[in-house]
Amino acid sequence: MSTQTLERTAEQDVEQELTDGFHLVIDALRLNGINTIYGVPGIPVTDLGRLAQARGMRVISFRHEQHAGYAASVAGYLTQTPGVCLTVSAPGFLNGLTALANATTNCFPMILISGSSEREIVDLQKGDYEEMDQLAIAKPLCKAAYRILHAEDIGLGVARAIRAAVTGRPGGVYLDVPASLLGQVMEATEGEKSLIKVVDPAPAHLPSSEALDRALDTLKAAKKPLIILGKGAAYSQADADIRAFVENSGIPYLPMSMAKGLLPDDHPQSAGAARSMALKEADTVMLIGARLNWLLSHGKGKAWGEPGTKKFVQIDIDAREMDSNVPIHAPLVGDIASTVKALNERMGADWPKAPGEWMDQLAAKRDANVAKMAPKLMNNAVPMDFHGALGQVKRVIKENPDTMFVNEGANTLDFARAIVDMYKPRKRIDVGTWGVMGIGLGSCVAAAVETGNPVLAVVGDSAFGFSGMEVETVCRYNLPVCIVVFNNNGIYRGTDVNPTGGEDVAPTVFVKDSRYDQMMAAFGGVGVHATSTDELYRAMAEAIASRKPTLINAVIDETAGTESGRIGNLNPQSVVGKKK
Repeated sequence: MSTQTLERTAEQDVEQELTDGFHLVIDALRLNGINTIYGVPGIPVTDLGRLAQARGMRVISFRHEQHAGYAASVAGYLTQTPGVCLTVSAPGFLNGLTALANATTNCFPMILISGSSEREIVDLQKGDYEEMDQLAIAKPLCKAAYRILHAEDIGLGVARAIRAAVTGRPGGVYLDVPASLLGQVMEATEGEKSLIKVVDPAPAHLPSSEALDRALDTLKAAKKPLIILGKGAAYSQADADIRAFVENSGIPYLPMSMAKGLLPDDHPQSAGAARSMALKEADTVMLIGARLNWLLSHGKGKAWGEPGTKKFVQIDIDAREMDSNVPIHAPLVGDIASTVKALNERMGADWPKAPGEWMDQLAAKRDANVAKMAPKLMNNAVPMDFHGALGQVKRVIKENPDTMFVNEGANTLDFARAIVDMYKPRKRIDVGTWGVMGIGLGSCVAAAVETGNPVLAVVGDSAFGFSGMEVETVCRYNLPVCIVVFNNNGIYRGTDVNPTGGEDVAPTVFVKDSRYDQMMAAFGGVGVHATSTDELYRAMAEAIASRKPTLINAVIDETAGTESGRIGNLNPQSVVGKKK
């Protein structure tokens, strides 16, 4: 063997004995079962994505960090394992921060990993490339934020981020990785020893016996009980126990939008189609994974009937959530899965069913509302209105109950919540607690990647504009995603006019008769222009069956929408200068 060959072998042996920050981050994630990264490549994390892919991880690159972040948060919601979003420093970090804050608000476990400038430069404000104190900015907007400065601490930092994201009330965590950290080198054996596999990251938390008995006694004494299921109940994946509790108690239930399908929407105990009556007349309300925030009118006001006439039972792992808006008569501080299981065990076979008169009242109201809505959903108006178009979406979902349904917009979202039934858990993803616009395409990608199921997204034309360029991402990864854009030429409606008569259109009006379907076709997907309910149905059914990236431009009557959807009361309007 030549001297040159011996030297090269020695060099290779040395290389095999070393590792660096890039590889340690990847190894730490993989050790903890995280095998997918959503992000945008660039300085200083480009090689992190390349090496992760080389190690067998799935690396999904987006066109904008915010949508990669939404994808990571939805991945966390669907899997109970933190979704990971990888971004560059400063502007890229800030783009991802919106999704991180949204994940924290919605209790989705997510980790935002961002490259950053070196501490000694940032702290003295020397003017480094994309210089920013990212840790300080992230801290107020997430559950926890950590910066790793030494390669031997990477395993510890990743472990702490994972545990913080899923322990207790889930949420977002920020992990700051300076560029110099990724290039740090250490012995491979020592690096392997430094990694940590997180054990029992989300331990069970069970309420006391007294709390369980108090809750059951409260429900047993109720004349008009009601259960409200929130997305926290869906996240818990305690599907069988939740269904058993609802059915064994005989109590009617009202699902919040992302809890639809925990029990099928056509279940005889569903009060979804009698929501107003259920909220107003119930004397005892049990909240499972739902919060009394703005989505439930804070538990008071006209929607809830006479003040002080209701008792509330609430399951939440965070004790601080109790009494946040109204007194909670029977708080159950614990994780949903353990708490519902314990309630089932204590109920016994002799549990009295909910009063028949109350169930009959709700059933009569529900049936009347469904009958009243039916003709609207069957109309074939051209151009389509929201009811006719969503009637076809409802039909397609019923025929394909495993399809993931993503929904955002104003009218498009509000009408769909009430019209489109779900039949299986965690099949509906929408704007969540904040009602944030722009979650659509990121959610589509995560839903397809994490479940393998076809995805049907129904979005308003305004909502689509926030993430529309990600249709290229859908096509690039050949994902089974069908996007239906409800195109009514504007925000809420396309009929506003410039009161000055000037050349500029009104602020809420878009380009008339836009062809969003041609965007999808430009990237090799299937584009469809649908002007009737029949065309819309056939296009959706074909897209789900073919699993080809598809965008349907659904032409909606521009006069059909309402101001701000069903939350127009939150959009104050000026009365100054208006005629009375």
